[in-house]
Amino acid sequence: MSEAVNVVDIFGANVFNDAVMAERLPKKVYKELRKTIDEGKELDPMIAEVVANAMKDWAIEKGATHYTHWFQPLTGVTAEKHDAFISAPKKDGSTIMEFSGKELIKGEPDASSFPSGGLRATFEARGYTAWDCTSPAFVRQDAAGATLCIPTAFCSYTGEALDQKTPLLRSMEAINTQSLRLLKLFGNISSKKVTPSVGPEQEYFLVDKNKYLQRKDLIYTGRTLFGAMPPKGQELEDHYFGAIRERIGSFMKDLNIELWKLGVAAKTQHNEVAPAQHEIAPIYSEANVAVDHNQLVMETLKKVAGRHGLACLLHEKPFAGVNGSGKHNNWSLTTDDGINLLEPGKTPHENIQFLLVLACILKAVDTHADLLRESAADVGNDHRLGANEAPPAIISIFVGEQLEDVLTQLVSTGEATHSLKGGTLYTGVKTLPDLAKDATDRNRTSPFAFTGNKFEFRMVGSSDSIAAPNMVLNTIVAEAFDEACNILEKAEDFDLAVHDLIKQYVTEHQRIVFNGNGYSDEWVAEAEKRGLPNIKSMIESIPALVSDKAIKLFETYGVFTKAELESRAEVLFEKYTKVINIEALTMADMTGKQIIPAVIKYTKALADTVNSVLTAGGEASVQVELLNEASALLSDTKVALSKLQTALCEAEKVEEGEALAAYYKDVVKAAMDELREPVDKLEMIVDKDLWPMPSYGDLIFEV
Repeated sequence: MSEAVNVVDIFGANVFNDAVMAERLPKKVYKELRKTIDEGKELDPMIAEVVANAMKDWAIEKGATHYTHWFQPLTGVTAEKHDAFISAPKKDGSTIMEFSGKELIKGEPDASSFPSGGLRATFEARGYTAWDCTSPAFVRQDAAGATLCIPTAFCSYTGEALDQKTPLLRSMEAINTQSLRLLKLFGNISSKKVTPSVGPEQEYFLVDKNKYLQRKDLIYTGRTLFGAMPPKGQELEDHYFGAIRERIGSFMKDLNIELWKLGVAAKTQHNEVAPAQHEIAPIYSEANVAVDHNQLVMETLKKVAGRHGLACLLHEKPFAGVNGSGKHNNWSLTTDDGINLLEPGKTPHENIQFLLVLACILKAVDTHADLLRESAADVGNDHRLGANEAPPAIISIFVGEQLEDVLTQLVSTGEATHSLKGGTLYTGVKTLPDLAKDATDRNRTSPFAFTGNKFEFRMVGSSDSIAAPNMVLNTIVAEAFDEACNILEKAEDFDLAVHDLIKQYVTEHQRIVFNGNGYSDEWVAEAEKRGLPNIKSMIESIPALVSDKAIKLFETYGVFTKAELESRAEVLFEKYTKVINIEALTMADMTGKQIIPAVIKYTKALADTVNSVLTAGGEASVQVELLNEASALLSDTKVALSKLQTALCEAEKVEEGEALAAYYKDVVKAAMDELREPVDKLEMIVDKDLWPMPSYGDLIFEV
């Protein structure tokens, strides 16, 4: 029996949270710090000095010897540089532990060594990390000891954002400002702050670590570049929500404990659709904290998996032929006094404030569908989006039968007079309770679905940061709120004006509403008729970042400058190129050093068998047939390998940036697909003892 865990006792134990601050800081300092966190008041350096000392003492009690500014550059992962609390030795050889307010507020990593899209040259190294006091510091305990981690923003010497956090915080200020304007129109002057609340559902795969280490493709790229399907995949749907195996359950228990100590409210865990695939989901938190927590979840998944002899795969498509992994981003807007702006109530047709918010979101998503699509674009996600396992690449909004009916009334008659009711679900079994039935079904094929009191953005990739999607959502909705408020604040008759505006927005943007099957070919054709963009790849999505429309949007609300947008587009094109290049080089390496030698060994042994049988006067037709088939596929493999190597060499002649990324997508990736085909067929022929790597069956069923 494993030892029982009292969640209440350990939750947040390693977090410098509000309770710890209230206990350890002088009352005046605590109140001033709360004003900075809650109201955006500028931080007093003297306050920081007191906070730093208290934070240091608390961290040392937790065993910490070092601190780090924990930040999120444009690499897709977090970064950190550790400094000890130790001070310069005294004359007597002793020392003390120190941590100043200046060290808390500001750090200085090398900005030129992180992706900057040209904002920083190699010789321009200076960059700064700045303490984000709205996301609590925490102590991370692992084999390296205990380290105080301070969430920070990262910017260049000249002030441009070089990270995921800075634009997210800017967008949160924008949505707060415009949301308060909207609430004021409806007479709400008590709410002082509106914050986007986010709950990301994280999918992942677990495989045996020893088998993982035998696959160079998993080590270098996070996904299998070769692999024939096993006799059984996910066809029986028996893994989904199935009983969790003990080895996985033990991993999940330790994972939860680690996350709870870090203040991450991990709540839901279950087996996902594909074999060896699982999911973890937390309770909602403020967008900024949710982004930080999701990074901690991904880091902790990998760390805890290693302790259990497992490897955690966060790639969107680690195995061809079975479901990939996503990260559903649940987003809503909540006031400081507990009002959810996306709560429709029991009679949504009478909830004018909600209908205006909904109409503004329809307008925002329809106007900026290309930006929202780009925010979920990632190299790995190109393997998912548009397939029958993930939302289509076409942005649409599912609102459900109840709200669709209300919107239809508004468009057709100009007045919504009723709302569909949920009713009761009768099970037909006397011993089972009758269930309250929701007024709306769910739609798992929709990329942006209303699910009761929030929107679920289902397109985000499992390995990606959720910062960009939430930053885009915050900004485009802020714009829609702003434009609505500009009209309504001037209206002589508010009730009439808001009614007309809701009808106008719903009518103009009803094309974005789709409640049907997003996986169907019919929807693709229908979306084209409606004029909705169908952006099928990461490469095609990136230009949306630097369109005149996007530049105006982000500059208006202070989220990005034009230079920052151009730099991010360059970073994304470069990332695509680098990822596909690494995958192609890995394929070539595995083919030349592992697969071809293994097949040659197999064909040689088979040829020897044929000769022996024929010499003895036996029948060897089956062996000859296998030998001919394997030899032909080996020849195809060598030809495809040469073609891939030529494509990689030719890439050096293509201009860097968008042109090079497009070349890797259209030429190099096509050559990779061509190489995989004969290799996967060979895996089905060659003796398993000779095949140089674990198969799909070994990886996804033997965990």
